[in-house]
Amino acid sequence: MHDASERPSGQIVRVVLCLILIAYAAARLLEIFPNPVPRLTVVALDVLSALAFALADGYRQLHLRSILVFAAICLVVGNLLENLSILTGFPFGHYYFLSLMGPKLLHVPVLLGFAYVGMAYVSWILGCLIVGSSQSASTRGRLVSVPLTAAFIMTAWDLAQDPVWATVLRGWIWRDGGPWFGVPISNYLGWYVTVFTIYVLFALYLRVNSAFDIPASPVRGRSALLFYVLCAAGNVCQIFSRGNALVVQDPTGQPWRVSDIFGASALVSIFVMGAFALLAWLKLRGEAATPTD
Repeated sequence: MHDASERPSGQIVRVVLCLILIAYAAARLLEIFPNPVPRLTVVALDVLSALAFALADGYRQLHLRSILVFAAICLVVGNLLENLSILTGFPFGHYYFLSLMGPKLLHVPVLLGFAYVGMAYVSWILGCLIVGSSQSASTRGRLVSVPLTAAFIMTAWDLAQDPVWATVLRGWIWRDGGPWFGVPISNYLGWYVTVFTIYVLFALYLRVNSAFDIPASPVRGRSALLFYVLCAAGNVCQIFSRGNALVVQDPTGQPWRVSDIFGASALVSIFVMGAFALLAWLKLRGEAATPTD
């Protein structure tokens, strides 16, 4: 049972999280349906609402210092490897960013770094939920199992999103194209390695500070699960998007049907992101049904 003095603060955080989820849902709708809002504004609302969610929910899940450390690790590792790949092709492949995501830090948009924080946090919480409390006695085992699981969850998100943002929206360009609707396989291998590195570093930080715990209650895990489900649902709704182009080409001249790209994104969102969401939900139900002292 929580101390009564903590309740007002907890209530405020819950209200803030509700407002953030509404803002994120609004951003996803604005991405899909025609509207007069500038594209950069919509992208900023999408990314910054995810960042705000990570900071607010992380404050109550991990406490302020830990969520700030998590954000710092994401920003440093993410921007370092993104810039490295743009210059060398490692680890993601050869690509470059256009103006869709706004101003850059060196070669990488500032908003992309913030996107790392938001979705990496949500994926971390779901990874903790899926691994569950059964391994809580083995901190050493969780140093590997949680990062491995969370990295798959976040890579699934990118698997659904990247062809839309690169090949259709032209937020960035893959110089050599690739088999996944203009995106190279190396991108997803690089994504997995990058986010796994982020998670391992954070897990080591938590272990050193004796704070490696899964969410304390099912209620606190629901917000991250809802955010991930909203993201998947937004991807599915893209099939209703109506743009001018029916076919787009990647830099190699390979044509891709926009409807096929949206359809593939929807399928990944349902059957891959949806599978992770279902596993986390089942864990939440199991935790809720477990008697507590």
